[in-house]
Order: sequence, then C-alpha cells, then structure tokens
Amino acid sequence: MAVVLRLSRAGTHKAPFYHVVATDSRNARDGKYIEDVGIYDPTLRPERIELKAERIEHWLKAGAKPSQTVAMLLKRAAKAAQPAAPKA
Repeated sequence: MAVVLRLSRAGTHKAPFYHVVATDSRNARDGKYIEDVGIYDPTLRPERIELKAERIEHWLKAGAKPSQTVAMLLKRAAKAAQPAAPKA
C-alpha cells in the first residue's frame, strides 16, 4: 500500500475547501482516507492553511509521498512559521 498526502475536496460549487489527508494512492480523490492531517481554504485572503505538523511528520517518516500541491502547502506553512529576521 502506497500512502500519499493529498487534497480531498469539500465545499460547494465555486467555493472549494480542501482537507489534507493521508490515503492509499489507489483511492479516489474524495474517497476514504486513513487520517485527516489539515485543512486548506484558498477562498480566503490570505489563504487559510492549518496543518497538524506532528502527524504530517509521522506520515512522511513512514514513507508517505506528498502530492505536488501538498508539498507546496508544506513549504508555505514552514515559511509562514519562521519568525521574520529583524532589518538592520
């Protein structure tokens, strides 16, 4: 079983809302999943990204592969979590 971290769509027509889930790669996009590890709401400004860092780290250590979009969200979340360097 190949586990992947990917988005599962929720919400209404023209108002998408996504769950970041750990799932078997053979499952459908909105099908069953193993664990919900975060949310992503692109309709808000700024975008809302909430991830369960310890669970994502667990799945990555267990060999899960993030999709391209989830990898991008992980980078954005890591960048936002870093404190800004003071300007001299």
